[in-house]
Amino acid sequence: MKYIGAHVSASGGVENAVLRSVEIGANAFALFTKNQRQWKAPPLKADTIEKFKRFCKVHHFSADHILPHDSYLINLGNPDAENLTKSREAFIDEMQRCDQLGLKLLNFHPGSHLNQITEKECLARIAESINIAHVAVPNVIAVIENTAGQGSNLGWRFEHLAEIIEQVEDKSRVGVCLDTCHLFSAGYDISSLETSENTFSEFDRIVGFPYLKGMHINGSKTALGSRVDRHHTLREGTIGTEVFKFIMNSAHFDNIPLILETIEPEIWAEEIKFLRSLEQI
Repeated sequence: MKYIGAHVSASGGVENAVLRSVEIGANAFALFTKNQRQWKAPPLKADTIEKFKRFCKVHHFSADHILPHDSYLINLGNPDAENLTKSREAFIDEMQRCDQLGLKLLNFHPGSHLNQITEKECLARIAESINIAHVAVPNVIAVIENTAGQGSNLGWRFEHLAEIIEQVEDKSRVGVCLDTCHLFSAGYDISSLETSENTFSEFDRIVGFPYLKGMHINGSKTALGSRVDRHHTLREGTIGTEVFKFIMNSAHFDNIPLILETIEPEIWAEEIKFLRSLEQI
């Protein structure tokens, strides 16, 4: 079964993300559990936690299909020791918030070397950061998102993801979220059914489908291999829609959250219906 939703606003309290997902006809969703552009946030209140869990139960949202995202400020591969510590502490706080809400997944951008250390050193720091977080917080799976490869960001090649996972001690608590816009921008051609098959076969060979814990379903404003992260709506932009047809008709993408981060929230309900219309075509 396909679980489709969007990265909805948690404005006014994380419990409101559940209600906003219901409004667009979703059976999955993503959210920020705190302000994504600030290092610190007030602790979650007991009343908020209770409401979130109750709303999820009432509206039949499983923790398997909710994909919270961490703060954009966090860089788990930071070459600066002080900033690395700050990022690790913030990441642990994000994991703790997920655990409090009964969530199993935490999606994050792996990190950047800032042109100060090698790729290999940065990837090792990211893996070490995950290991430290695993010791500090039980239950939650660290879900590495592939990137578009902008600047010094790592994670845009499948080999980067595999190298991080290889160095994570508890492999039952690490996974991957693949963003279609990022894939295309990083140079993975997914513009046809054939190229999508080839790209995802390469992912399976290098990383492995068992590690796939979620997808971000986005169009792209930029060309193949642009290394620029600019999302578009599903039916506009440079990718086309064949990859979405591929995803909707492949069992590899069953039972994981398929999350829209497209640029027009007002048409998310329509885009969810569009994805559903692609099944078995």
